[in-house]
Amino acid sequence: MNIEINKDIEKYKETVVMGLTAKQLVFSIISVVFGAGIVLATYKYVGLTASAYIAIPVVAPIAINGFYTYQGMTFRELFIRKMNLIFRNPRLGYVSKESEQTIKQLRKDEEMKRKLDEKKKRKKKPKAERKKR
Repeated sequence: MNIEINKDIEKYKETVVMGLTAKQLVFSIISVVFGAGIVLATYKYVGLTASAYIAIPVVAPIAINGFYTYQGMTFRELFIRKMNLIFRNPRLGYVSKESEQTIKQLRKDEEMKRKLDEKKKRKKKPKAERKKR
């Protein structure tokens, strides 16, 4: 007698109807009810295609809540986390420890150093030419 056990026992989900879990079944029923209600309410005024387009933005988040998981989080938890990251994160500020005068002085020092290096290179060239003669 062989009993098959799912290799990843933590991800095992008990199915209720047609391979859906209880949560998925409830959310799919709610989304179908809302979608049908919106289509029936708007069909007379805008036609079938437009009423379906009106229903989709209402039905999609409801259906996603039942089916979508990412790294163990439900869609609702993930959405709340993203909104907190967007709106509740403190702003990061940068305060420079150098003033404009310090930066200008540093640039002047670099320029002076560069000029001295150029002068040293000019003086070294004639000595090398003298040795060749």
